[in-house]
Amino acid sequence: MKTETPVQSAYSTFVEQVNQAQVQRVMIGRDRIDYTLKPEFGPKAGHRRYTTQPLGSTDEIVNQLKSQGVQVTIAPEPLPPAGIVGLIISSGMLVGALALAAKFSRAGGVGTASMGKSKVRSYGKSKTGVTFADVAGIDEAKQELQEVVDFLANGDKYRQLGAKIPKGVLLVGPPGTGKTLLAKAIAGEAGVPFLSMAGSEFVEMFVGVGASRVRDLFNKAKRQAPCIVFIDELDAVGKTRGGNPTGGNDEREQTLNQLLTEMDGFSGNDGVIVIAATNRPETLDPALRRPGRFDRQVLVDRPDKSGRLEILQVHGRGVTLGEDVDLADIAAQTAGFAGADLANLVNEAALMAARNNRQAVLMTDFGEAIERVIAGLEKRSRVLTATERQTVAYHEVGHALVGALMPGGNRVTKISIVPRGLGALGYTLQMPENDRFLMLEDELRGQLATLLGGRAAEEIVFGKVSTGASDDIQKATDLAEKAVTEYGMSASLGPVAFAKANAQFLDGSSDRRTTSPEVATEIDRQVKLLLSNARSMAIEILRLNRGLLESATQTLLETEVLDGEQLKAILAQAQAPAELQTWLAGNYSVV
Repeated sequence: MKTETPVQSAYSTFVEQVNQAQVQRVMIGRDRIDYTLKPEFGPKAGHRRYTTQPLGSTDEIVNQLKSQGVQVTIAPEPLPPAGIVGLIISSGMLVGALALAAKFSRAGGVGTASMGKSKVRSYGKSKTGVTFADVAGIDEAKQELQEVVDFLANGDKYRQLGAKIPKGVLLVGPPGTGKTLLAKAIAGEAGVPFLSMAGSEFVEMFVGVGASRVRDLFNKAKRQAPCIVFIDELDAVGKTRGGNPTGGNDEREQTLNQLLTEMDGFSGNDGVIVIAATNRPETLDPALRRPGRFDRQVLVDRPDKSGRLEILQVHGRGVTLGEDVDLADIAAQTAGFAGADLANLVNEAALMAARNNRQAVLMTDFGEAIERVIAGLEKRSRVLTATERQTVAYHEVGHALVGALMPGGNRVTKISIVPRGLGALGYTLQMPENDRFLMLEDELRGQLATLLGGRAAEEIVFGKVSTGASDDIQKATDLAEKAVTEYGMSASLGPVAFAKANAQFLDGSSDRRTTSPEVATEIDRQVKLLLSNARSMAIEILRLNRGLLESATQTLLETEVLDGEQLKAILAQAQAPAELQTWLAGNYSVV
Protein backbone atom coordinates (compact mmCIF):
# COMPACT_ATOMS: atom_id res chain seq x y z
CA MET A 1 0.00 0.00 0.00
CA LYS A 2 1.41 3.34 -1.05
CA THR A 3 1.93 5.93 1.74
CA GLU A 4 0.42 9.33 0.99
CA THR A 5 2.93 12.19 0.93
CA PRO A 6 1.90 15.17 3.10
CA VAL A 7 0.94 18.31 1.15
CA GLN A 8 2.35 21.68 2.26
CA SER A 9 -0.35 23.93 3.74
CA ALA A 10 -0.46 27.48 5.13
CA TYR A 11 -0.74 27.80 8.91
CA SER A 12 -3.79 30.06 8.56
CA THR A 13 -5.50 27.32 6.53
CA PHE A 14 -4.73 24.83 9.31
CA VAL A 15 -6.24 27.17 11.96
CA GLU A 16 -9.39 27.63 9.85
CA GLN A 17 -9.75 23.85 9.42
CA VAL A 18 -9.39 23.39 13.20
CA ASN A 19 -12.08 26.00 13.84
CA GLN A 20 -14.41 24.16 11.43
CA ALA A 21 -13.73 20.80 13.20
CA GLN A 22 -12.33 19.20 9.98
CA VAL A 23 -9.13 17.80 11.53
CA GLN A 24 -8.95 14.13 12.55
CA ARG A 25 -5.37 13.60 13.78
CA VAL A 26 -2.41 15.93 14.56
CA MET A 27 1.34 15.38 15.14
CA ILE A 28 3.11 18.49 16.55
CA GLY A 29 6.89 18.74 16.24
CA ARG A 30 9.36 21.47 17.12
CA ASP A 31 9.19 23.18 13.72
CA ARG A 32 6.32 21.48 11.88
CA ILE A 33 2.77 20.22 12.28
CA ASP A 34 1.55 17.13 10.41
CA TYR A 35 -2.20 16.62 10.36
CA THR A 36 -4.87 14.52 8.70
CA LEU A 37 -8.34 15.68 7.69
CA LYS A 38 -11.50 13.70 8.31
CA PRO A 39 -12.56 11.60 5.27
CA GLU A 40 -15.59 13.75 4.50
CA PHE A 41 -13.43 16.88 4.28
CA GLY A 42 -10.71 15.47 1.95
CA PRO A 43 -10.42 17.31 -1.43
CA LYS A 44 -11.26 15.72 -4.73
CA ALA A 45 -7.57 15.07 -5.44
CA GLY A 46 -7.68 12.54 -2.63
CA HIS A 47 -5.17 14.22 -0.33
CA ARG A 48 -5.94 14.07 3.41
CA ARG A 49 -2.46 14.47 4.90
CA TYR A 50 -0.92 17.95 5.23
CA THR A 51 2.04 19.64 6.85
CA THR A 52 2.54 23.25 7.96
CA GLN A 53 4.90 25.35 10.01
CA PRO A 54 3.61 26.75 13.36
CA LEU A 55 3.59 30.50 13.94
CA GLY A 56 4.10 31.19 17.67
CA SER A 57 2.57 29.19 20.54
CA THR A 58 0.25 26.30 19.73
CA ASP A 59 -1.24 25.96 23.24
CA GLU A 60 -4.67 27.36 22.31
CA ILE A 61 -4.84 25.22 19.18
CA VAL A 62 -4.00 22.11 21.25
CA ASN A 63 -6.70 22.93 23.80
CA GLN A 64 -9.26 23.45 21.05
CA LEU A 65 -8.31 20.19 19.35
CA LYS A 66 -8.60 18.27 22.60
CA SER A 67 -12.01 19.79 23.28
CA GLN A 68 -13.08 18.43 19.84
CA GLY A 69 -11.81 14.95 20.71
CA VAL A 70 -8.98 15.09 18.17
CA GLN A 71 -6.01 12.78 18.75
CA VAL A 72 -2.98 15.05 19.37
CA THR A 73 0.58 13.70 19.55
CA ILE A 74 3.62 15.73 20.55
CA ALA A 75 6.66 14.52 18.61
CA PRO A 76 9.79 14.02 20.77
CA GLU A 77 12.69 16.33 20.01
CA PRO A 78 15.86 14.75 18.53
CA LEU A 79 18.19 13.70 21.32
CA PRO A 80 21.87 14.71 20.92
CA PRO A 81 24.44 11.93 21.38
CA ALA A 82 25.69 13.38 24.66
CA GLY A 83 22.14 13.18 26.01
CA ILE A 84 21.97 9.39 25.57
CA VAL A 85 24.26 8.83 28.55
CA GLY A 86 22.20 11.26 30.65
CA LEU A 87 19.03 9.46 29.62
CA ILE A 88 20.42 6.10 30.75
CA ILE A 89 21.55 7.55 34.09
CA SER A 90 18.22 9.26 34.79
CA SER A 91 15.98 6.47 33.55
CA GLY A 92 15.57 5.04 37.04
CA MET A 93 14.59 8.44 38.43
CA LEU A 94 12.09 8.93 35.60
CA VAL A 95 10.46 5.56 36.20
CA GLY A 96 10.20 6.34 39.90
CA ALA A 97 8.65 9.74 39.24
CA LEU A 98 6.09 8.23 36.87
CA ALA A 99 5.20 5.58 39.43
CA LEU A 100 4.76 8.26 42.10
CA ALA A 101 2.59 10.36 39.79
CA ALA A 102 0.46 7.35 38.98
CA LYS A 103 0.04 6.67 42.70
CA PHE A 104 -1.18 10.21 43.37
CA SER A 105 -3.49 10.01 40.36
CA ARG A 106 -5.07 6.78 41.67
CA ALA A 107 -5.40 8.39 45.10
CA GLY A 108 -7.41 11.26 43.68
CA GLY A 109 -4.57 13.72 43.10
CA VAL A 110 -4.50 16.21 40.26
CA GLY A 111 -2.89 14.93 37.09
CA THR A 112 -1.15 17.24 34.65
CA ALA A 113 -3.61 16.32 31.91
CA SER A 114 -6.62 17.37 34.00
CA MET A 115 -5.04 20.28 35.89
CA GLY A 116 -6.24 22.84 33.35
CA LYS A 117 -9.76 21.43 33.28
CA SER A 118 -12.42 23.38 35.16
CA LYS A 119 -13.99 21.72 38.21
CA VAL A 120 -17.42 22.70 37.00
CA ARG A 121 -20.61 21.16 38.35
CA SER A 122 -23.38 20.80 35.79
CA TYR A 123 -27.09 20.69 36.58
CA GLY A 124 -30.03 19.92 34.37
CA LYS A 125 -33.59 21.11 34.82
CA SER A 126 -34.88 20.84 38.42
CA LYS A 127 -31.76 18.95 39.54
CA THR A 128 -31.01 21.23 42.51
CA GLY A 129 -34.35 20.63 44.23
CA VAL A 130 -34.81 24.41 44.69
CA THR A 131 -37.26 26.65 42.81
CA PHE A 132 -38.36 30.26 43.13
CA ALA A 133 -41.15 29.05 45.44
CA ASP A 134 -38.45 28.24 48.00
CA VAL A 135 -37.06 31.80 47.88
CA ALA A 136 -38.86 34.41 50.00
CA GLY A 137 -38.26 37.85 51.44
CA ILE A 138 -36.23 39.18 48.48
CA ASP A 139 -38.97 39.77 45.91
CA GLU A 140 -37.13 42.48 43.92
CA ALA A 141 -34.04 40.34 43.42
CA LYS A 142 -36.18 37.32 42.52
CA GLN A 143 -38.07 39.34 39.92
CA GLU A 144 -34.81 40.45 38.25
CA LEU A 145 -33.65 36.86 37.89
CA GLN A 146 -37.04 35.56 36.79
CA GLU A 147 -36.64 37.90 33.81
CA VAL A 148 -33.40 36.09 32.89
CA VAL A 149 -35.15 32.73 33.10
CA ASP A 150 -38.06 34.06 31.00
CA PHE A 151 -35.67 35.25 28.30
CA LEU A 152 -34.14 31.80 28.01
CA ALA A 153 -37.59 30.22 27.78
CA ASN A 154 -39.35 32.88 25.66
CA GLY A 155 -36.56 34.78 23.94
CA ASP A 156 -38.57 35.66 20.81
CA LYS A 157 -40.73 38.31 22.52
CA TYR A 158 -37.56 40.13 23.64
CA ARG A 159 -35.81 39.82 20.27
CA GLN A 160 -38.84 41.18 18.39
CA LEU A 161 -38.54 44.38 20.41
CA GLY A 162 -34.79 44.56 19.86
CA ALA A 163 -34.06 43.92 23.54
CA LYS A 164 -30.91 42.13 24.61
CA ILE A 165 -30.64 40.12 27.78
CA PRO A 166 -27.80 41.19 30.12
CA LYS A 167 -24.62 39.20 29.55
CA GLY A 168 -23.94 39.08 33.25
CA VAL A 169 -25.87 39.53 36.51
CA LEU A 170 -23.95 40.29 39.71
CA LEU A 171 -25.67 39.40 43.00
CA VAL A 172 -24.37 41.55 45.86
CA GLY A 173 -25.38 41.68 49.50
CA PRO A 174 -24.46 40.71 53.06
CA PRO A 175 -23.64 37.07 53.92
CA GLY A 176 -26.61 34.79 54.44
CA THR A 177 -29.17 36.81 52.48
CA GLY A 178 -29.81 34.13 49.83
CA LYS A 179 -27.50 34.87 46.88
CA THR A 180 -26.47 31.25 46.35
CA LEU A 181 -30.03 30.09 47.04
CA LEU A 182 -31.24 32.32 44.21
CA ALA A 183 -28.70 30.71 41.88
CA LYS A 184 -29.95 27.25 42.85
CA ALA A 185 -33.51 28.39 42.14
CA ILE A 186 -32.47 29.58 38.68
CA ALA A 187 -30.95 26.16 38.03
CA GLY A 188 -34.25 24.59 39.04
CA GLU A 189 -36.38 26.92 36.90
CA ALA A 190 -34.39 27.76 33.78
CA GLY A 191 -34.74 24.50 31.87
CA VAL A 192 -31.28 25.00 30.36
CA PRO A 193 -27.86 23.65 31.41
CA PHE A 194 -26.52 25.31 34.57
CA LEU A 195 -22.76 25.28 35.18
CA SER A 196 -21.55 26.21 38.67
CA MET A 197 -18.07 26.96 40.05
CA ALA A 198 -16.61 28.77 43.04
CA GLY A 199 -14.17 31.60 42.43
CA SER A 200 -11.49 29.90 44.50
CA GLU A 201 -11.58 26.84 42.21
CA PHE A 202 -9.99 28.76 39.33
CA VAL A 203 -6.74 29.82 40.94
CA GLU A 204 -3.88 27.41 41.63
CA MET A 205 -0.20 27.85 42.46
CA PHE A 206 0.78 26.82 38.91
CA VAL A 207 0.98 29.66 36.37
CA GLY A 208 -1.61 29.45 33.59
CA VAL A 209 -3.88 26.89 35.25
CA GLY A 210 -6.53 29.44 36.25
CA ALA A 211 -6.76 30.96 32.78
CA SER A 212 -6.95 27.48 31.27
CA ARG A 213 -9.82 26.59 33.59
CA VAL A 214 -11.69 29.74 32.61
CA ARG A 215 -11.30 28.84 28.90
CA ASP A 216 -12.41 25.29 29.57
CA LEU A 217 -15.49 26.47 31.50
CA PHE A 218 -16.64 28.79 28.73
CA ASN A 219 -15.87 26.26 26.00
CA LYS A 220 -18.18 23.81 27.78
CA ALA A 221 -20.79 26.55 28.18
CA LYS A 222 -20.65 27.51 24.47
CA ARG A 223 -21.15 23.90 23.41
CA GLN A 224 -24.31 23.73 25.56
CA ALA A 225 -25.65 27.22 24.77
CA PRO A 226 -28.08 28.57 25.70
CA CYS A 227 -26.94 28.00 29.27
CA ILE A 228 -26.16 29.75 32.57
CA VAL A 229 -22.73 29.95 34.24
CA PHE A 230 -22.73 30.67 37.98
CA ILE A 231 -19.55 31.80 39.78
CA ASP A 232 -19.88 31.90 43.57
CA GLU A 233 -17.67 34.19 45.69
CA LEU A 234 -16.46 36.10 42.62
CA ASP A 235 -14.14 38.29 44.72
CA ALA A 236 -11.76 35.32 45.08
CA VAL A 237 -10.75 35.76 41.44
CA GLY A 238 -12.05 39.20 40.45
CA LYS A 239 -10.22 41.59 42.77
CA THR A 240 -8.84 44.83 41.38
CA ARG A 241 -5.61 44.33 39.44
CA GLY A 242 -2.40 46.03 40.45
CA GLY A 243 -2.30 44.76 44.02
CA ASN A 244 0.83 42.67 43.48
CA PRO A 245 3.62 44.35 45.53
CA THR A 246 6.30 43.06 43.13
CA GLY A 247 4.62 44.80 40.20
CA GLY A 248 4.40 41.55 38.23
CA ASN A 249 1.43 39.83 36.67
CA ASP A 250 0.49 37.06 39.09
CA GLU A 251 -1.60 33.99 38.44
CA ARG A 252 -4.81 35.52 39.82
CA GLU A 253 -4.50 38.49 37.46
CA GLN A 254 -3.96 36.21 34.47
CA THR A 255 -7.11 34.32 35.46
CA LEU A 256 -9.07 37.58 35.75
CA ASN A 257 -7.79 38.77 32.35
CA GLN A 258 -9.00 35.55 30.76
CA LEU A 259 -12.40 35.93 32.45
CA LEU A 260 -12.70 39.49 31.13
CA THR A 261 -11.88 38.30 27.61
CA GLU A 262 -14.36 35.43 27.72
CA MET A 263 -17.22 37.59 28.99
CA ASP A 264 -16.80 40.39 26.44
CA GLY A 265 -14.05 39.69 23.94
CA PHE A 266 -13.93 39.63 20.15
CA SER A 267 -15.27 36.08 19.94
CA GLY A 268 -18.54 36.89 21.73
CA ASN A 269 -20.50 34.67 24.05
CA ASP A 270 -23.99 34.47 22.58
CA GLY A 271 -26.33 32.29 24.57
CA VAL A 272 -24.15 32.17 27.70
CA ILE A 273 -25.39 34.18 30.68
CA VAL A 274 -23.00 34.63 33.60
CA ILE A 275 -24.39 35.04 37.12
CA ALA A 276 -21.99 35.72 39.98
CA ALA A 277 -22.34 36.35 43.72
CA THR A 278 -20.17 38.34 46.11
CA ASN A 279 -20.38 40.23 49.40
CA ARG A 280 -17.29 42.32 48.52
CA PRO A 281 -18.33 44.26 45.37
CA GLU A 282 -16.04 47.17 46.31
CA THR A 283 -12.99 44.94 45.76
CA LEU A 284 -13.93 43.87 42.21
CA ASP A 285 -12.00 45.17 39.22
CA PRO A 286 -13.83 48.05 37.47
CA ALA A 287 -13.43 46.29 34.11
CA LEU A 288 -15.41 43.37 35.50
CA ARG A 289 -18.30 45.49 36.78
CA ARG A 290 -18.80 47.55 33.63
CA PRO A 291 -21.80 47.10 31.26
CA GLY A 292 -21.06 44.46 28.67
CA ARG A 293 -19.78 42.08 31.30
CA PHE A 294 -21.94 42.44 34.40
CA ASP A 295 -24.64 44.71 32.99
CA ARG A 296 -26.90 44.38 35.99
CA GLN A 297 -26.16 44.43 39.72
CA VAL A 298 -28.91 42.97 41.90
CA LEU A 299 -28.94 43.83 45.61
CA VAL A 300 -29.90 40.90 47.83
CA ASP A 301 -30.35 42.72 51.12
CA ARG A 302 -31.50 41.76 54.60
CA PRO A 303 -35.30 41.30 54.60
CA ASP A 304 -37.75 43.71 56.21
CA LYS A 305 -40.50 42.61 58.60
CA SER A 306 -42.84 41.28 55.89
CA GLY A 307 -39.91 39.55 54.18
CA ARG A 308 -38.87 37.88 57.44
CA LEU A 309 -42.43 36.61 57.89
CA GLU A 310 -42.37 35.05 54.40
CA ILE A 311 -39.00 33.40 55.11
CA LEU A 312 -40.25 32.02 58.44
CA GLN A 313 -43.30 30.59 56.66
CA VAL A 314 -41.06 28.86 54.10
CA HIS A 315 -38.78 27.31 56.73
CA GLY A 316 -41.73 26.47 58.97
CA ARG A 317 -43.38 24.23 56.34
CA GLY A 318 -41.65 21.07 57.49
CA VAL A 319 -41.84 21.90 61.21
CA THR A 320 -44.73 20.97 63.52
CA LEU A 321 -45.73 24.30 65.03
CA GLY A 322 -47.82 24.70 68.17
CA GLU A 323 -51.08 26.66 68.18
CA ASP A 324 -49.51 29.51 70.17
CA VAL A 325 -46.77 30.17 67.61
CA ASP A 326 -47.15 33.63 66.05
CA LEU A 327 -44.71 33.94 63.16
CA ALA A 328 -45.58 37.63 62.72
CA ASP A 329 -44.49 38.30 66.30
CA ILE A 330 -41.26 36.37 65.72
CA ALA A 331 -40.61 38.40 62.56
CA ALA A 332 -41.03 41.60 64.58
CA GLN A 333 -38.49 40.38 67.16
CA THR A 334 -35.82 39.46 64.63
CA ALA A 335 -34.96 42.81 63.02
CA GLY A 336 -31.61 42.58 61.24
CA PHE A 337 -31.75 38.80 60.78
CA ALA A 338 -30.79 37.51 57.33
CA GLY A 339 -32.43 34.52 55.66
CA ALA A 340 -29.74 32.12 56.92
CA ASP A 341 -30.22 33.46 60.46
CA LEU A 342 -33.96 32.82 60.29
CA ALA A 343 -33.43 29.29 58.94
CA ASN A 344 -31.07 28.62 61.84
CA LEU A 345 -33.59 30.13 64.28
CA VAL A 346 -36.38 27.77 63.17
CA ASN A 347 -34.01 24.80 63.41
CA GLU A 348 -32.82 25.81 66.90
CA ALA A 349 -36.43 26.11 68.09
CA ALA A 350 -37.23 22.64 66.71
CA LEU A 351 -34.15 21.18 68.44
CA MET A 352 -35.18 22.72 71.76
CA ALA A 353 -38.70 21.33 71.43
CA ALA A 354 -37.27 17.86 70.72
CA ARG A 355 -34.90 18.21 73.71
CA ASN A 356 -37.93 18.86 75.93
CA ASN A 357 -39.84 15.91 74.41
CA ARG A 358 -42.60 18.09 73.00
CA GLN A 359 -44.90 17.07 70.19
CA ALA A 360 -44.80 20.53 68.61
CA VAL A 361 -42.60 23.63 68.63
CA LEU A 362 -44.04 26.26 70.99
CA MET A 363 -43.57 30.01 71.23
CA THR A 364 -41.34 29.56 74.29
CA ASP A 365 -38.99 27.48 72.14
CA PHE A 366 -38.72 30.32 69.62
CA GLY A 367 -38.11 32.82 72.42
CA GLU A 368 -35.28 30.72 73.80
CA ALA A 369 -33.88 30.20 70.30
CA ILE A 370 -33.80 33.97 69.69
CA GLU A 371 -31.86 34.50 72.92
CA ARG A 372 -29.48 31.68 72.05
CA VAL A 373 -28.77 33.16 68.60
CA ILE A 374 -28.27 36.69 69.99
CA ALA A 375 -26.58 36.06 73.35
CA GLY A 376 -25.26 32.50 73.13
CA LEU A 377 -25.87 29.24 74.92
CA GLU A 378 -27.20 29.44 78.48
CA LYS A 379 -24.59 28.30 81.03
CA ARG A 380 -26.22 27.71 84.40
CA SER A 381 -23.24 25.57 85.38
CA ARG A 382 -21.11 28.74 85.57
CA VAL A 383 -21.37 29.56 89.30
CA LEU A 384 -20.82 33.19 90.29
CA THR A 385 -19.87 34.41 93.75
CA ALA A 386 -22.40 36.51 95.68
CA THR A 387 -20.45 39.71 94.93
CA GLU A 388 -20.19 38.91 91.21
CA ARG A 389 -23.87 38.06 91.00
CA GLN A 390 -24.85 41.31 92.74
CA THR A 391 -22.55 43.36 90.50
CA VAL A 392 -24.01 41.77 87.35
CA ALA A 393 -27.58 42.44 88.58
CA TYR A 394 -26.97 46.15 89.24
CA HIS A 395 -25.12 46.41 85.91
CA GLU A 396 -28.00 44.96 83.86
CA VAL A 397 -30.70 46.95 85.64
CA GLY A 398 -28.63 50.09 85.00
CA HIS A 399 -28.68 49.32 81.25
CA ALA A 400 -32.45 48.78 81.34
CA LEU A 401 -33.40 51.92 83.30
CA VAL A 402 -31.28 54.21 81.12
CA GLY A 403 -32.41 52.50 77.90
CA ALA A 404 -36.08 52.81 78.85
CA LEU A 405 -35.83 56.64 78.74
CA MET A 406 -33.92 56.93 75.46
CA PRO A 407 -35.43 57.61 72.00
CA GLY A 408 -35.19 55.23 69.06
CA GLY A 409 -37.95 52.71 69.61
CA ASN A 410 -35.72 50.02 71.15
CA ARG A 411 -37.94 48.42 73.79
CA VAL A 412 -36.29 46.62 76.73
CA THR A 413 -37.95 43.20 76.72
CA LYS A 414 -35.86 41.11 79.10
CA ILE A 415 -33.17 41.33 81.79
CA SER A 416 -31.27 38.19 82.83
CA ILE A 417 -28.33 37.39 85.10
CA VAL A 418 -28.00 33.83 83.79
CA PRO A 419 -24.55 33.53 82.13
CA ARG A 420 -24.56 32.93 78.38
CA GLY A 421 -21.99 32.40 75.65
CA LEU A 422 -18.26 32.88 76.11
CA GLY A 423 -18.20 35.81 78.51
CA ALA A 424 -21.70 37.25 79.03
CA LEU A 425 -22.50 37.00 82.76
CA GLY A 426 -25.87 38.65 82.12
CA TYR A 427 -27.64 40.60 79.41
CA THR A 428 -30.34 43.16 78.71
CA LEU A 429 -32.40 42.37 75.60
CA GLN A 430 -33.65 45.33 73.57
CA MET A 431 -35.92 44.76 70.58
CA PRO A 432 -36.75 47.41 67.95
CA GLU A 433 -40.46 48.04 67.59
CA ASN A 434 -40.10 48.74 63.86
CA ASP A 435 -37.51 48.22 61.14
CA ARG A 436 -35.05 51.11 61.19
CA PHE A 437 -32.78 52.10 58.32
CA LEU A 438 -31.07 55.15 59.80
CA MET A 439 -30.23 56.56 63.22
CA LEU A 440 -30.80 60.15 64.30
CA GLU A 441 -28.28 62.15 66.29
CA ASP A 442 -30.30 62.07 69.53
CA GLU A 443 -30.79 58.32 69.16
CA LEU A 444 -27.03 57.88 68.84
CA ARG A 445 -26.47 59.81 72.06
CA GLY A 446 -29.14 57.69 73.71
CA GLN A 447 -27.40 54.50 72.63
CA LEU A 448 -24.12 55.74 74.12
CA ALA A 449 -25.80 56.47 77.44
CA THR A 450 -27.52 53.06 77.43
CA LEU A 451 -24.23 51.26 76.74
CA LEU A 452 -22.58 53.08 79.65
CA GLY A 453 -25.59 52.67 81.97
CA GLY A 454 -24.28 49.40 83.42
CA ARG A 455 -20.91 50.89 84.34
CA ALA A 456 -22.67 53.99 85.76
CA ALA A 457 -24.75 51.76 88.06
CA GLU A 458 -21.58 50.10 89.38
CA GLU A 459 -20.04 53.52 90.07
CA ILE A 460 -23.11 54.72 92.00
CA VAL A 461 -23.65 51.58 94.09
CA PHE A 462 -20.11 50.32 94.71
CA GLY A 463 -18.00 53.42 94.10
CA LYS A 464 -15.82 51.41 91.71
CA VAL A 465 -16.19 49.62 88.39
CA SER A 466 -15.56 46.05 87.20
CA THR A 467 -14.19 44.45 84.06
CA GLY A 468 -17.72 43.43 83.08
CA ALA A 469 -18.21 46.72 81.23
CA SER A 470 -15.30 46.18 78.82
CA ASP A 471 -17.51 45.09 75.92
CA ASP A 472 -19.88 48.02 76.53
CA ILE A 473 -16.96 50.48 76.47
CA GLN A 474 -15.64 48.94 73.24
CA LYS A 475 -19.02 49.28 71.49
CA ALA A 476 -19.58 52.79 72.84
CA THR A 477 -16.13 53.95 71.73
CA ASP A 478 -16.62 52.51 68.23
CA LEU A 479 -20.01 54.22 67.93
CA ALA A 480 -18.69 57.58 69.19
CA GLU A 481 -15.74 57.43 66.79
CA LYS A 482 -18.07 56.73 63.87
CA ALA A 483 -20.25 59.66 64.93
CA VAL A 484 -17.25 61.99 64.66
CA THR A 485 -15.26 60.49 61.77
CA GLU A 486 -17.98 59.02 59.50
CA TYR A 487 -21.32 60.65 60.35
CA GLY A 488 -20.05 64.25 60.77
CA MET A 489 -21.87 64.72 64.11
CA SER A 490 -19.31 67.03 65.67
CA ALA A 491 -20.00 70.76 65.87
CA SER A 492 -16.32 71.71 66.00
CA LEU A 493 -15.17 69.46 63.12
CA GLY A 494 -18.24 69.88 60.94
CA PRO A 495 -19.68 67.57 58.25
CA VAL A 496 -16.35 66.08 57.22
CA ALA A 497 -15.63 62.35 56.81
CA PHE A 498 -12.31 61.47 58.42
CA ALA A 499 -12.65 57.72 57.88
CA LYS A 500 -13.07 55.42 54.87
CA ALA A 501 -15.14 52.26 55.27
CA ASN A 502 -13.33 49.10 54.18
CA ALA A 503 -16.38 46.99 53.41
CA GLN A 504 -19.87 47.71 52.16
CA PHE A 505 -21.64 44.56 53.37
CA LEU A 506 -19.19 43.12 55.90
CA ASP A 507 -18.63 44.42 59.40
CA GLY A 508 -15.11 45.79 59.59
CA SER A 509 -13.01 48.62 60.84
CA SER A 510 -12.52 51.80 58.85
CA ASP A 511 -9.27 53.51 57.92
CA ARG A 512 -8.52 57.07 59.02
CA ARG A 513 -7.83 59.53 56.25
CA THR A 514 -4.59 61.47 56.36
CA THR A 515 -5.12 64.37 58.77
CA SER A 516 -2.97 66.96 60.46
CA PRO A 517 -1.90 66.37 64.08
CA GLU A 518 -4.25 69.15 65.21
CA VAL A 519 -7.27 67.51 63.53
CA ALA A 520 -6.36 64.06 64.93
CA THR A 521 -6.16 65.57 68.42
CA GLU A 522 -9.54 67.25 67.98
CA ILE A 523 -11.11 63.99 66.78
CA ASP A 524 -9.90 62.21 69.92
CA ARG A 525 -11.16 65.10 72.08
CA GLN A 526 -14.62 65.02 70.49
CA VAL A 527 -14.90 61.23 70.89
CA LYS A 528 -13.95 61.52 74.56
CA LEU A 529 -16.42 64.38 75.03
CA LEU A 530 -19.29 62.32 73.61
CA LEU A 531 -18.50 59.39 75.89
CA SER A 532 -17.99 61.55 78.98
CA ASN A 533 -21.33 63.31 78.45
CA ALA A 534 -23.10 59.97 77.91
CA ARG A 535 -21.60 58.55 81.12
CA SER A 536 -22.57 61.64 83.11
CA MET A 537 -26.16 61.53 81.81
CA ALA A 538 -26.43 57.84 82.69
CA ILE A 539 -25.26 58.63 86.22
CA GLU A 540 -27.80 61.49 86.51
CA ILE A 541 -30.64 59.17 85.45
CA LEU A 542 -29.67 56.42 87.90
CA ARG A 543 -29.17 58.83 90.81
CA LEU A 544 -32.66 60.21 90.18
CA ASN A 545 -34.04 56.64 90.10
CA ARG A 546 -31.82 55.18 92.86
CA GLY A 547 -34.78 53.66 94.76
CA LEU A 548 -36.08 51.97 91.60
CA LEU A 549 -32.55 50.72 90.83
CA GLU A 550 -32.34 49.04 94.26
CA SER A 551 -35.80 47.46 94.20
CA ALA A 552 -35.51 46.20 90.63
CA THR A 553 -32.08 44.71 91.37
CA GLN A 554 -33.39 42.83 94.43
CA THR A 555 -36.25 41.41 92.36
CA LEU A 556 -33.80 40.35 89.64
CA LEU A 557 -31.53 38.63 92.18
CA GLU A 558 -34.52 36.62 93.43
CA THR A 559 -35.95 35.63 90.01
CA GLU A 560 -32.78 35.75 87.83
CA VAL A 561 -34.97 36.90 84.90
CA LEU A 562 -37.26 39.93 84.47
CA ASP A 563 -39.54 40.13 81.44
CA GLY A 564 -43.13 40.57 80.35
CA GLU A 565 -45.58 42.70 82.30
CA GLN A 566 -43.43 42.66 85.43
CA LEU A 567 -40.52 44.31 83.63
CA LYS A 568 -42.84 46.69 81.81
CA ALA A 569 -44.32 47.88 85.14
CA ILE A 570 -40.85 48.47 86.63
CA LEU A 571 -39.55 50.46 83.66
CA ALA A 572 -42.71 52.58 83.51
CA GLN A 573 -41.70 54.08 86.88
CA ALA A 574 -38.39 55.47 85.57
CA GLN A 575 -38.16 59.27 85.71
CA ALA A 576 -36.20 61.44 83.28
CA PRO A 577 -33.97 64.31 84.44
CA ALA A 578 -35.13 67.80 83.45
CA GLU A 579 -32.10 68.33 81.19
CA LEU A 580 -32.42 65.02 79.28
CA GLN A 581 -34.13 66.39 76.16
CA THR A 582 -31.75 69.35 75.98
CA TRP A 583 -28.78 66.97 76.20
CA LEU A 584 -30.20 64.67 73.54
CA ALA A 585 -30.53 67.68 71.23
CA GLY A 586 -26.83 68.45 71.69
CA ASN A 587 -27.46 71.79 73.44
CA TYR A 588 -26.37 70.74 76.92
CA SER A 589 -23.08 69.35 78.22
CA VAL A 590 -23.30 67.31 81.41
CA VAL A 591 -19.53 67.23 81.90
